Amino acid sequence: MSAVHKAASTVGLLTRYKGADHPETQAARVELKAERIADYIEKAVAEAPPLTDEQRARLSSLLWGGAR
Repeated sequence: MSAVHKAASTVGLLTRYKGADHPETQAARVELKAERIADYIEKAVAEAPPLTDEQRARLSSLLWGGAR
């Protein structure tokens, strides 16, 4: 089972048993979003040519929230 599927399953279970507005459910939704982003990044990096140092620095700043 992939990390995305596991996180989605957790969201489903928490929604069912604790409700959509429960803090644990909300935290699980954030984790699911993070897993989806990580999955997308892994796929994109696997398909992309090698990045330059400048490209890595720019992408890193996006992940740290500095380039808005």
